[in-house]
Amino acid sequence: MEKEVRVRFAPSPTGGLHIGGVRTILYNYLFAKQNNGKFILRIEDTDQSRFVPGAEEYILNCLKWCGLTPDEGVNFGGNYGPYRQSERKKIYRQYAEQLVAQGYAYYAFDTPVDLENKRNAIPNFQYSHATRMHMRNSMTIPHEAAEALVREGAPHVIRIKIPEHENVYFNDLIRGDVAFDTNQVDDKVLLKADGMPTYHLAVVVDDYLMKISHVFRGEEWLPSAPVHILLWKYLGWETDMPQWVHLPLILKPDGKGKLSKRDGERLGFPVFATEWIDPKTLEKAIGYKETGFLPQALNNLLALLGWNDSTEQEIFTMQEMIDKFSLDRVHKGGAKFDWDKAKWFNAEWIKKLTSNELFPYVTEVLEAKNIYPDKEYLATIIDLVKERCVFLTDFYEQSFFFFTTPHSYDMDALKSKWTDEKALFFNDLISEFKQSENWDALDIENIFKNLASAKAIKVGELMLPFRVMLVGGKFGPQVFLIAQSIGKQETMDRIVKALETIKL
Repeated sequence: MEKEVRVRFAPSPTGGLHIGGVRTILYNYLFAKQNNGKFILRIEDTDQSRFVPGAEEYILNCLKWCGLTPDEGVNFGGNYGPYRQSERKKIYRQYAEQLVAQGYAYYAFDTPVDLENKRNAIPNFQYSHATRMHMRNSMTIPHEAAEALVREGAPHVIRIKIPEHENVYFNDLIRGDVAFDTNQVDDKVLLKADGMPTYHLAVVVDDYLMKISHVFRGEEWLPSAPVHILLWKYLGWETDMPQWVHLPLILKPDGKGKLSKRDGERLGFPVFATEWIDPKTLEKAIGYKETGFLPQALNNLLALLGWNDSTEQEIFTMQEMIDKFSLDRVHKGGAKFDWDKAKWFNAEWIKKLTSNELFPYVTEVLEAKNIYPDKEYLATIIDLVKERCVFLTDFYEQSFFFFTTPHSYDMDALKSKWTDEKALFFNDLISEFKQSENWDALDIENIFKNLASAKAIKVGELMLPFRVMLVGGKFGPQVFLIAQSIGKQETMDRIVKALETIKL
């Protein structure tokens, strides 16, 4: 019987969710859905010193905004809980003790001062096969004495005993066969003095107990792989070991190193999915959501930062990504982040979505500016201006004049080449509009152009002033459509107000 596909995203609740993490979530999600599997959310909060209040809720909100809903996990339930590692503390010690009993791990009683002294005495000190026999642990003190110290509750950790002169091999579904020399690997702590497991022990135990079939994680975790492979082997679970997928990094725009929050601050773009406010420092890092991105655009962008379907297609719906995603098309090398391309994806998705699909996003933008439009009217306006929007936040600047009369005008544009004849034209235009029974863009255009012809004034010299009168500046969609949308009376009122302003 084929093994069920079960993948997981296991973040630590320590801060904002980097787009590299969102891409890992996305690839997990696509792979699970494509294979009728399960996508699991597990919170890895074993390092209590780094725990940040509110970070777990933040992660859940990011997932919700991105539309990447777990099948199991924290807040979603499932048969393999609890899914929060701090609630699984009692599970881990038995496996750490099992490894000690079998000779694959040992107790280490070194104090923080002992370790600091070693680091000061030995450059690049590592607790490993080369140094372990010079430290205070259950391999350098009598067995009975070590057991007694443990029984008495003496502070200690449990470390894995990495073998000497061996190679650890495994197959990565992106990178192929990978090998590590154990002489380059240190004896990682598995269980800390407070009884909490480290990432290394907890991730292996949890992946085993939760029957994880594939592990997707960033390539920065590659150095940890030999420790994890050995733990799977030492715990007797080698045949149940998941398949490994180490994803390429998202790189700085110049390709020199991993994209960081600092790079975003320096270059003017977000690197977190949604806004993160550090509860200690109150430092704010804006996210893609607050910048005005659609979640569909962010998902599409991230999918192609490291993968392509071998065609020229760039805009993918979620279902298309699920259908076409394949690990053999994930790149080995890092992908350079391109902010201009990111903006292009968002603009394309704004164009692609219908007014009904955009409605909740645009409503949120406008309500933040105290504009509460009628739904049917707003749907019409969205269709008029969406081609001009790169960010959702652009909808305000591109549409506010449909809902409120301009409070100011681009006077340079309005007075440019202004003449008494033009002032008379717009006064007469109001009279023509009053007499008109129809009010659609084509009728408005015909009235406008016929009057211009009758007065022997070039239409081109009148269009810009007309636009500025209606919207306040040199922007917006086709001006006759604007007039149609705001209505006859409002159009005439705006012309009157603008003419009065020009006289001042």
